[in-house]
Amino acid sequence: MANRFWIIFGDIHERVEAVERIDEVSLAAGVFLSGDLTNLGTREGARRIVSAVAAMNPRVLAQIGNMDTPAVERVLTEQDINVHAQVRDLGGGVCLAAVGYSTPTPFGTPSEVDEAQICQWTHDVLEGAGAFGQVMLMVHTPPKASVVDRLPSGVHVGSPGVRALIEKYQPAIVVTGHIHEGVGEERIGRSHVLNPGAFLHGGYVRIDETPSGLVAVLRSVS
Repeated sequence: MANRFWIIFGDIHERVEAVERIDEVSLAAGVFLSGDLTNLGTREGARRIVSAVAAMNPRVLAQIGNMDTPAVERVLTEQDINVHAQVRDLGGGVCLAAVGYSTPTPFGTPSEVDEAQICQWTHDVLEGAGAFGQVMLMVHTPPKASVVDRLPSGVHVGSPGVRALIEKYQPAIVVTGHIHEGVGEERIGRSHVLNPGAFLHGGYVRIDETPSGLVAVLRSVS
């Protein structure tokens, strides 16, 4: 039997069409949406995004980012795919720990909360994931880091608290987003941290289950 794999992407901003060009997307054990499905979106917009992904693979889980409205989150909840502030058992000792929203931005977007709240959610899911051997953390707000939170100006805008929690709990894989220009990957201790950039530009992460643990790679649609 082939090993399982999962696909994660975010910062879709209404541009989901490229999902059809993700290699083997229909065979993935799950497709996880890390936030910013819409641009200040409506219920109809959220449904369209989710439906487009589910048409390729029905095993969808999602959370909102700062650019999504409460209406978008209600759609995810109604469809029983909302994983924000939750830990989902993926079987075989693997779990997904998920935190959406974002810390405050200069733009006053609809789903921003303060650093303390993001950190509380992140603490709670990582604490709750402690019984699992392999943890994927999907967090819309990047940790303060070297690559994944860097603006073109060189300023780092990630969360110090999220970084500290990654350092403490050491999830195997961390997939983040929010900062479109922070495309890349790095290590925080043993944690492999990846930002695929905006899916509207084709970036995504593939995570494979291997005999030695979870292995993540940055990919882009052709």
